[in-house]
This record gives sequence, C-alpha cells and structure tokens, in this order.
Amino acid sequence: MNKKILLLYPKIPPTYWSYKYALPFLGYRATMPPLGLITIAAMLPDNYEVQLVDMNIQELRREDITGADLVFISAMIVQKESFRQAVKLCNECGTPVAAGGPYPTTSHQNIQGVDYFILNEGEITLPRFIHDLERGNPKKIYMDAAKPDITKTPAPRYELLEINAYATMAVQSSRGCPFNCEFCDIIEMFGRVPRYKLPEQLTGEMERLYETGFRGSLFVVDDNFIGNKKKVRRILDQIIAWQASRDYPFTLFTEASINLAQDGPLMDKMVEAGFDMVFVGIETPNHKTLALTQKQQNTKADILESVKKIQDKGLEVSGGFIVGFDGDAEDIFDLQIEFIQKAGIPIAMIGTLVALPNTQLYRRLEREGRIIGDASGNNTHAVELNFVPRMPRDILLAGYKRIISTIYKPKYYFARCRSLLKRLPSNGARGEHIDINHLRALCLSLVKQTFSSYGFHYLRLLLSAILHKPGKFPLAVNLAVKGYHFFKMTNDILRADEVSSRMESMIERLKEQFANSFDHGADIDPVIIRRLADRAKNNINRLYKHLNPELKEHLKDAYRDCKLKCETIVHLWIQRAVSDDEVMMDTV
Repeated sequence: MNKKILLLYPKIPPTYWSYKYALPFLGYRATMPPLGLITIAAMLPDNYEVQLVDMNIQELRREDITGADLVFISAMIVQKESFRQAVKLCNECGTPVAAGGPYPTTSHQNIQGVDYFILNEGEITLPRFIHDLERGNPKKIYMDAAKPDITKTPAPRYELLEINAYATMAVQSSRGCPFNCEFCDIIEMFGRVPRYKLPEQLTGEMERLYETGFRGSLFVVDDNFIGNKKKVRRILDQIIAWQASRDYPFTLFTEASINLAQDGPLMDKMVEAGFDMVFVGIETPNHKTLALTQKQQNTKADILESVKKIQDKGLEVSGGFIVGFDGDAEDIFDLQIEFIQKAGIPIAMIGTLVALPNTQLYRRLEREGRIIGDASGNNTHAVELNFVPRMPRDILLAGYKRIISTIYKPKYYFARCRSLLKRLPSNGARGEHIDINHLRALCLSLVKQTFSSYGFHYLRLLLSAILHKPGKFPLAVNLAVKGYHFFKMTNDILRADEVSSRMESMIERLKEQFANSFDHGADIDPVIIRRLADRAKNNINRLYKHLNPELKEHLKDAYRDCKLKCETIVHLWIQRAVSDDEVMMDTV
C-alpha cells in the first residue's frame, strides 16, 4: 500500500548548544540535521513516499500536513513545546501522528494528541507498527526494551536533507555506554553494553554523505565513542583508510569519557582519522561528588591533567559541567570557575542538575519526595530546578548565574582560547580545509567583533594564533565566532531571569496595592480594581514588548502566567466587592 509520510522535526529553542547567534557568520540555518528521522526514513517500505520538514530550517505548512497520510514526529525533551504545537496543528488538519524518539519514549504517558507511539529503538518497534498499519489495525503503543543489532541498521537517507542548511553533519557508530552515572538517561535508553556498527558499514555511510557533496565537520554522535576500545580501534583504522582515499573531506568530533586520556595510542589514531574535538562529561572537579553520583570513571586520575593530555594530543576538549549535586558545598561555584579557566576549555557547557525521567536520579529523588516538576531538557540555561536541592535554591541559582556570567565574560573566554591554542600541537587534525564559509566567517567576525566592547581580547586571540600557531588560525576564528554566540546567550539568560523577576514583582506590587487600598474597612470599588490591574498589565506588556524575539520566546510562558495571575487577582477582589455589597443589602 502506497503511503505519503511526513517526517517532522520540531524546533530546538535557543540554547548554548544551538549556536543560534554564530550560525549566520557561516551562512547556516541550523547546527545539525535530524539523524534519527532520516534513519527511520531508510527503514520504511520502498513504496512509501517520504518528505522531511525540519522546523529549524523551514516553516511547517498546513499543506505539508494535509498532503500526508501519516506524520512521523521525533523529538528530544528540549523540543517538547514545539512538539506540542506541531502535534496540535496535525490534529487540526486531521492527519494522524506517530511519535518516537527520546521525549516520547520517556514521557509518552504525559503527551496528548498523538495517535501512535513507536518507542525505544526503531529497528525493533517500527517494523511491528508498519506491519499492523498495513493490515489496518495499528496499536496505540509499541515499546520494547530489547536492544537491536545495529549492524543491520540501514544507512541514513541523507538525500532528504537540505545539506547546505547545516553547519555539521552526523553519523553514528555505536549506542550505549558502559558506565553508570546516576543522572544519565542514555544508559536507560540504550543500555550499558555498547553496540557498534561494522567498520565498513560506518565508512559506507560516510561515503553516502560524501556523494551528496558535503565537506566539512562531521559529528560522530555516539553516547561514548570509546565505550569498547577494541572495536573503536578497528573502526578508526577503517576511517583512516577511507579519509586518506578521499583526501580527508571531513573533520570529525565526538563524545567520549575522560579515560580517553590514559590511552595515548588511541588518541593518536583519532587524530590521524581526522578528529579534532571531543566532548567530555567532566561534571565537577570534586571527586567526592563524582563518587556520590556514580561517575567513578572521573575519579581514576587527576581530571585537569587528563584534559591537558587530550589537548596535547591535538584534540580540543569541550566539557560538560553541572552544579546542584547533593554533595556540592557553597564553594563549588568558585571551584568550577577555577577549573574551567585552568583547563583551557573554551566551550564549557555548565548547567544546573536536571532529574530526567527514567533515570536513577529521578527515581531516587521521587522516593525522597523531592521531585517538583517536569524536566525542560535544557540543562545549560534553564534557570529553574525540577527537584528540591540540598543547597538552598536561591544560593544554587545565584551561584550558577555567577559561573556563566564569569566564564562567558569575554576576558576569561578569550584567555581560555589562548590557553587551548598553546597546548594544541601545530600539526592538528587532518582535513582542516579553508573554504568560502571560513572566509565569510572571518569577514563578518572582523566587522562585528573588532569594534565591540571586547575588541581588544578578540584581536589578541587572532594575533596570538597568527604569530604562534598560524595553522590554527581557522580554529581561532571559529572560537571567536562561537564566543559571540556564548556572550549573547549568556546576556539573554541573565536578562530573561531579570525580566521574569520584574514581572513577578509587578504582580506582588498589585497585590499590595489592593491590600493597602481595601483591607482597612474601605469600600472596594471595582472601577479602581480594574484601573490598577490595567496599569500593572500595561507595565508587563511594555516590558515584554521591548524584548528581542529569542527572549520573547523564552519568556512567553512566564508572560502568559503573569497576565493570568493578574486576572485571577482582579476576579477575587471583584468577587469580594460583590460579596460586600450583598452583605450591605442584607443589613439594610
């Protein structure tokens, strides 16, 4: 049976990871494509007609939905608001929706409007759904905790993508991680036994990507690339041979555990294969806290020295950091700042601890009665908590804001960039080609950043690269452009928090005005109530109206809630006025 399938990928809100403010420098519209959806597309029957709409690079139109027999939507938790809006539009259009991916898998019981849930790993659950769909009796939920053999997973359908819209492409060589971090949802979804594709299977996917004409940065999206070092070495040998045969068309980056630092030959192979960066979950420099959260792999060696060893081999380290662990004392904020600066990690993604659904952490906090809300999925700049922390909440959030406002102060950021350049060897990763996008980025960067408030620190970085590591000049420009994003993102976060607090204070002030006007036996005048409320709402509207679009999007829920609170207060006071009038009439 022929069917028209719309693959739908919701918007990712602006975050540190989105690089929203950096993308225009390079002429891109999104950071990365929806690898999961184009892999699902490859699993569908050949006679299915497939269209992809990535809402991060194009608008979702009603005709896209009405022209489909079925919509497949996939999302991470951070995309849940856009997911909700997209599903609502599909419902209005009368097109059935099938949902899968990390967000539906962990939270399907709380999601409305979806007709079919295809959960866990698609290699197992999708064929069952298709089988039932073809026979006209699809079930509501398909779920199975079994872990598929990904050597049988088909290559992603890269031809569905608008390739030039993305800053980087993606492949996957493995799923799962051997470690047992309490807060991690990866091991819950994909298991603790890493499963790898065959070496020739992976380079076959790279070949398909190469045939699209794409050249540049390629993210190996593994949960932990070095989860099984023996298999990784065979994969690296295959990648090295393939890259050499194609004149190194791709520079690679990935995620790996800190124990990479103890394997020099493995790092050498990664660099030879074209890797130039690795993301490492460092979390905290406090070994006691690491032990409490079951991240034992980070306690086996000095973390700072481990970071330096990786950098010395030619791999930039991007680090993940967290505050809010039960073991954190109030000195953790200074310790994090000090470590990040000493380690020379420009891209330091620090966030408050998030209790993600279906994790050991969530289950423990739930048992302790400390869960107070849903996770936003945004652990790098959501100034909120979905659990009750051991540290006083106000101190924790103030400390978090102090960290980001410090490490993303241009002076400190560019100092880390210079430290990194000094450590990286001159002969870094292969495939560092300079193309038109690099030149475009340089020109825009010079225009926007030279005469900025931090122009001195910016030019100092570029000059340092030219004088001491000329081969790393493209990296210096890349880091400067990312810095532009980080500075603006940090300002947005702090500004959003300030605006949210101001809106809340306006509501509190309105309550005080009503209490002062009417609480001492004075007559309650509905006209005065409405006048005071309108004044408060106008002040809130003016504050919100002058925000930039990103801040408006980020604060739209808080804005709506404040207006709702205002109306609720008005309603209560007017009811009180009516009640007082009724009492007066009864007395008369």
